[in-house]
Amino acid sequence: MNTEILPHGAEAPPMTAEHMRRAIMDAFNAYETDDRAKLEAVIADQFAFTSPYDDAIDRAAYFQRCWPNHTNLERMKVERIFVEGDAAYVTYLATNKSGRAFRNTEYFTFRGGKIASVTVFFGPEYYDGRMQPADPKQTH
Repeated sequence: MNTEILPHGAEAPPMTAEHMRRAIMDAFNAYETDDRAKLEAVIADQFAFTSPYDDAIDRAAYFQRCWPNHTNLERMKVERIFVEGDAAYVTYLATNKSGRAFRNTEYFTFRGGKIASVTVFFGPEYYDGRMQPADPKQTH
């Protein structure tokens, strides 16, 4: 662990890809293990979350609206993490306690050693290992 104190006004060194991977895995593990403190430790105070239902909600709204959903999850299996610069794409397969499975991709950004934002892109549902095609909505 590097405990060097940076000179006043110096910028912190960029995060390593491994540091970002560990923070991401800790966030997913927190959902599986009901460990809110672990999640709080890896996300920034100025955190923002975006999904098809949420437009850049802040940390407090995220914990109020999104965190309670973790009690419905059985497993979150991270399938891949692609890191570039201070951001990463993560694809995972989640299964809820009723057996419904779905695959999502999330875009993470990092600032100051923590997760600064997450944008989630919802993917298809899976049953018996097969993707279930979406039922397109009619537009008028």
